[in-house]
Amino acid sequence: RRLTVRVNIELLSISNPVHRKDLAVRLTDDTDPFFLYNLVISEEDFQSLKSQQGLLVDFSAFPQKFIDLLQQCIEEQNKDTPRFLLQLVSSTPALDHTPVSLNVVETNPFKHLTHLSLKFLPGTDAEIKKFLANCLKCLKEDKLMLEEKLRKTEEELTRQLSYTQQSLSEKSRELDKLKNEWTSYTTALTNKHSQELTNEKERALQAQTQYQQQHEQQKKELETLHQKSIQQLQNRLSELEVINKDLTERRYKGDSTVRELKAKLSGIEDDCQRAKQEVLSLRRENTTLDAECHEKEKLINQLQTRVAVLEQEIKDKDQLVTRTKEVLDATQEQKVILEESTEEKQRHIEKLETTIKSLSAELLKANEIIKKLQGDLKTLMSKLKLKNTVTIQQEKLLGEKEERLQKEQRELQEMGQSLRMKEQEVCKLQEQLESTIQKLEESKQLLKTNENVISWLNRQLSEVQMAKRLDTSASTHGAGRAASSPHGMPDRPSFPSSGINHPISPLYAFQNFLEPTHSKSTSSPCPVQFNTQLPKLNRCSDAQTVTATSHPANKENGDHLGLESKYLKKKDDSIPLRGLSQNTLNSEYLRPYLPAKAQPVPKAAGTPASAYFPG
Repeated sequence: RRLTVRVNIELLSISNPVHRKDLAVRLTDDTDPFFLYNLVISEEDFQSLKSQQGLLVDFSAFPQKFIDLLQQCIEEQNKDTPRFLLQLVSSTPALDHTPVSLNVVETNPFKHLTHLSLKFLPGTDAEIKKFLANCLKCLKEDKLMLEEKLRKTEEELTRQLSYTQQSLSEKSRELDKLKNEWTSYTTALTNKHSQELTNEKERALQAQTQYQQQHEQQKKELETLHQKSIQQLQNRLSELEVINKDLTERRYKGDSTVRELKAKLSGIEDDCQRAKQEVLSLRRENTTLDAECHEKEKLINQLQTRVAVLEQEIKDKDQLVTRTKEVLDATQEQKVILEESTEEKQRHIEKLETTIKSLSAELLKANEIIKKLQGDLKTLMSKLKLKNTVTIQQEKLLGEKEERLQKEQRELQEMGQSLRMKEQEVCKLQEQLESTIQKLEESKQLLKTNENVISWLNRQLSEVQMAKRLDTSASTHGAGRAASSPHGMPDRPSFPSSGINHPISPLYAFQNFLEPTHSKSTSSPCPVQFNTQLPKLNRCSDAQTVTATSHPANKENGDHLGLESKYLKKKDDSIPLRGLSQNTLNSEYLRPYLPAKAQPVPKAAGTPASAYFPG
């Protein structure tokens, strides 16, 4: 049969009566406390052993060589065909308190070689009692150590539970506060945006009506002027025809006075030529007026396209508001998930508390049983003194006590395993608590970044509103300063929104409105993309930005006239925002948050050594 045996090797030094050294080897079995075999080898015994078995090692080096052989047996024990074996051979079929021999055998395909053979004697009753007493002492020490460890772990767990409960209550309060602030803030934002949208729509309608009225007035004035000029020319022509008729009549009547009237005819012919020249000049003026009417129609088309672009901007703002609402909904869903996970952790902690209480009750029961066993051992010691009188009864009582001791040892082993399992569960719970705390911190930082983004958007919206107000005020001032032309015609309109204050031709303005030129001194607009997880911004360079007040000549020569190119190009994933300053785009609070990684907990593991003993 195969057994797992513990081998203890000790080197004993004895000074009385003669100084000498002995080698003590002991064989024990952890499962059978009565399995005990001893061997004591002195220097004289070793010399006889050396001569009998042909050993080449001295007494001082023999223990280490014996340990090396045992190590080789342990290394080969798990193989199918081990090279080194430990053989424990007895004369009887059962190990029944008879001398045995321990052989270290090396196997090969040809022969089994015995490197060493040692004879062991079974332990006496006194030796077995001494060995059992040592085992009990070690078990008690282990029990005390386990009790202290359990008490410390209970105290630490109670402290940690109280601390985690306090932190969870604080976090829940902070979450409630944040929810209330967030709801109030979102309602205020929606009200603000709705008011701003209504104001913008009203302003656009007012501007459209004003432009239409101005165009109708100008058209009526041009028509009246054209009709007046045509009437004047017709009157002049009728007068000239009457004069011409009078002259022909005079010519027929005054043939006799031809010589006298030649000078008059020459003067009248000069007058006719002048009249013809005036007619030609009037026709030229009529053509110029037609061209101006055509330019006015182009201006009307430009204003209509501008109104359409303003409506597109309003739609983009509506989309921006809907995306902010989606971000808010996503953050609220994350908060609900975190609350559910915290509730599940609390339930799991309560279950663990109940299991720890049950374990403490079982340990108290085990302590009571050990105390009873100690009392039984005292009674056994008193009964051992009466060994000669009641030997048969003592043997029976010892058998019963041994069975109880085995049961208690098994119970202690089971309790130790259960304690290890509970410690592992407590470690797992601690890791789960740390992960939940990290998730709460990440959610807080997400909320902070969302709040920063919303405040930044509010600032940008307020800047856009201020810029639009300044543009409207500048346009009203520019319209008040406009003067009339010498022929009764109004001056050409100026465009304050594009930075041009001097009059330009309508054809040039329409070309620049559709095809804006890019200046070297201005920076391109930066589109902003919003995501439900985290806001991302494409940063624009600040090295080429120039203010409008410092270089007005650049705006007159190369800036965009009318609309910018970003409003004429359709983008699928981004929403253009006008008036974004470069310093706000490079701000650090929009950087994504990176959560910290948890470090793994090291684990220690140990495996007992076992030897292979074939019967």
